[in-house]
Amino acid sequence: MARPRAILFDVDGTLISTGGAGARSWRYAFDELHGIPADIGQFSDAGMTDPTVARLTFKAAVGHDPSPTELATVMAAYLDRLPFEVEHSDGYRVLDGAEDILRRLGREGILLGITSGAVEAAAHIKLARAGFNRYFPFGGYGSDSPDRVELTRCAIARGGRLIGEELDPAHVFVVGDTPKDVEAAHGAGCKAVATATGHYSREELEKTGAEWVLGSLREPFPEAG
Repeated sequence: MARPRAILFDVDGTLISTGGAGARSWRYAFDELHGIPADIGQFSDAGMTDPTVARLTFKAAVGHDPSPTELATVMAAYLDRLPFEVEHSDGYRVLDGAEDILRRLGREGILLGITSGAVEAAAHIKLARAGFNRYFPFGGYGSDSPDRVELTRCAIARGGRLIGEELDPAHVFVVGDTPKDVEAAHGAGCKAVATATGHYSREELEKTGAEWVLGSLREPFPEAG
């Protein structure tokens, strides 16, 4: 297999862990706006996009589907709180091997991007504490589409515009820690690198059909096939 032209990384559970900063920010937003400290973990699964999480949590906690204005308001409250929660999270950490692999791949001429269910602002707020935004000039986000396949395609298209040449998805790797990341990679025509760094074990991820499964980003990375 040829070297990839580009590699797209998920954020939460793949590169960093915020130590629950996102969940606390959602809880704050619902409490401030509706007097309900909603727990998103009761209504969502790992790998869902932020807009989907917001809609499901809103309906379960408030009792009806959010209007566009209600969704925009709760999202704004979440994003307003997120920088504080990330900065003050005792559990925030950079996952093993993440910084070394990003630095090395970028210097080897492989284009690096983000593919994340987080809305664009949230993804970069979470990456900022680690100093990782400097590695990612483009990406696809939950603010592009509630569908993980579509937002991955958005990232691929943006990467192509960045280098002035269309990227062939077959030469793009997608790195993530959940089955949804693997599904998104394959749905967009990419190769999947699953990392057992989040909520799923190596054995669980091996059942997803990912081309490679790593225990951490410290393990040899399959950029040469």
